[in-house]
Amino acid sequence: MSPHTTSSLRHLGGANTDRAHWLELPGHRTSVRTARRFVSARLSSWRVPEDACANAVLLVSELATNAVLHTLSLRILCGIRLLSDAGLRLEVHDRDASGRRLPCRVPGPDDEGGRGLLLVQEIADSWGVVPSPLTGGNAVWANLATGL
Repeated sequence: MSPHTTSSLRHLGGANTDRAHWLELPGHRTSVRTARRFVSARLSSWRVPEDACANAVLLVSELATNAVLHTLSLRILCGIRLLSDAGLRLEVHDRDASGRRLPCRVPGPDDEGGRGLLLVQEIADSWGVVPSPLTGGNAVWANLATGL
């Protein structure tokens, strides 16, 4: 099960293929690294400023980590789109059709995890969760200003 990219944009607003890309990955922890590299490479090719790129990589890392750790998905979809209003949109779609909601955690000071969505909330300009029309699971999205 290797990752593969596609320009088939059935979501992300149907943007043209120069401004949006998808990556399908196995639902494994190792896929998070691949998702980070995918976003970093795409944003570099779009000449997105380094600070926005670093924030986008952190966002996709947190979203992909949640998808592989907290769902029963065998595969996930990661999408990125450059928006016309100097921003970008990141999406991670899982295939978890269980109807479970995202875990709401308040991590303790000694907890090693549980801060992912808190980071997303602080870094993203906006974010949310909707049912995924592509996978039947959840689509977790985040918008971020790029300064372009």
